Amino acid sequence: MDKRTVLIVNEDAGASSRFSNLLSGSGFSNHLEFSHKRAMAWLSEGNSPLLTLLNITQSGPSGLTFLTWMREANPTLPIVVVGATTQIRLIVEAVQLGASDYLIDPFDAQQARLAIEHALEHQKGSEVKCAAPDLLFQGSFTSSEMIRACEIAKMVARTDVPVLITGESGVGKEVFARFIHNHSPRANKRLIKVNCAALPNDLLESELFGYERGAFTGATVEKPGKFELADDGAILLDEIGEMSPALQAKLLHVLQDGEFSRLGGNKQLRVDARIMASTNRRLEEAVARGEFRDDLYFRLNVIRIKVPPLRERKQEIPFLSNYFVQKYRDKYGSRVQELPPKILQRFVDYDWPGNVRQLENVIKRYLILPELDVELGDVSDHPRPAVSKPPQPEAVVPSRPAAAYSLPSPPSLPAEFASLRQVGELAAERAEREVVLWMLEQTSWNRKLAARRLNISYKALLNKIKKWQMHRPQATLTGGPRRRTITAVPTTESEQYSIHAVYSAKVVS
Repeated sequence: MDKRTVLIVNEDAGASSRFSNLLSGSGFSNHLEFSHKRAMAWLSEGNSPLLTLLNITQSGPSGLTFLTWMREANPTLPIVVVGATTQIRLIVEAVQLGASDYLIDPFDAQQARLAIEHALEHQKGSEVKCAAPDLLFQGSFTSSEMIRACEIAKMVARTDVPVLITGESGVGKEVFARFIHNHSPRANKRLIKVNCAALPNDLLESELFGYERGAFTGATVEKPGKFELADDGAILLDEIGEMSPALQAKLLHVLQDGEFSRLGGNKQLRVDARIMASTNRRLEEAVARGEFRDDLYFRLNVIRIKVPPLRERKQEIPFLSNYFVQKYRDKYGSRVQELPPKILQRFVDYDWPGNVRQLENVIKRYLILPELDVELGDVSDHPRPAVSKPPQPEAVVPSRPAAAYSLPSPPSLPAEFASLRQVGELAAERAEREVVLWMLEQTSWNRKLAARRLNISYKALLNKIKKWQMHRPQATLTGGPRRRTITAVPTTESEQYSIHAVYSAKVVS
């Protein structure tokens, strides 16, 4: 064991003595115990310890201030933060500020040894490696955001606190969830994944919590839910932002008490499952709009991992491209050994709206058909239905010359009106409803065909129809002429204003 000095920073001398004994038992015999003020003076003299053990149990936020100073003074110094079980948020903030690892008090000598060893390994190189067989890479990321995300994932893996993984579709949120599970004490148990956007809410409830025999028509036998299957393991709630408020309340109960009941049952079941959640939505905005429970959000957002989009870490595209070539070359029997420099440069210059998933699919295509030139435009945008252009929303045209048309003055806005962004979101949703309804009419309300032409799943289309309360007009049921009807109309003055403004803008243009 290295005999260089270990610095213990603690405002409580009694606690420092306990840490000193623990370090001595772990083979670190040379250590100093200082308060924040004395430690700052000692470090300012040019001294550099092997490791710093910073206890924030008593100091709290002032300990984070000292951590910030230490990290600025020595960016590579290994720092292990010690905090109480009630200080999870402070510990997370300490990791985000640059702590190499953490310990939750009380802890034993083995836990301390592992944290110290990990912190010392962190110092060995300037690049933080985040390699594992279950990840989509076998090397090091170089962008600071991905390095930080990997650091947090590695450190949080050993705990059972909830984790919220955010990022755009295709960035690899599930990859991070599997990495965390595979490096946790529950790694030999099951990780159950549930896509909250793929099922209607009534089916999602039975999928999550199970049901008893006779709970509803067709429930001929009892069925355990995903939470029961994940007992002693972990569960990943993918796209949790799509969950209904009623289900959010039941999930909150599971997070708080670890208890739930099956559909149609009265017996309370207990589970011990680690909960991870992922979403591509901005949950803070959903909470502000009342679409997501704030208490559930705070329960899930104990530790948050934000995975940046690929366009913000283009320096990793050559590495990821090479990884996918090596991964799929033998599987597809391709003779391609590596990507030509010209194609690789085009990959680096491209913004990849589909992120890593899109890059993976493009490379698969190239491995199978290397003779074809890679046209990123063919794979960049989401496929659109090969039908005629949908009709524009109708607008009331004033009876005056076209040259005199001008945008109307906005009406008095309601108190809850937020911003121009809100106007855009409301108008975008209305436009989406228009296109969905138009496609349903084009396909005579053949929902499977409409979903295929819209390039969305059948279940996603059903969810949209239910959300917007769309109903097939009676005339189309009897074979009469179709009439374009929207039953989901603007319900707020701000929504009506946003749509009116968009339609008026179309008239002017």
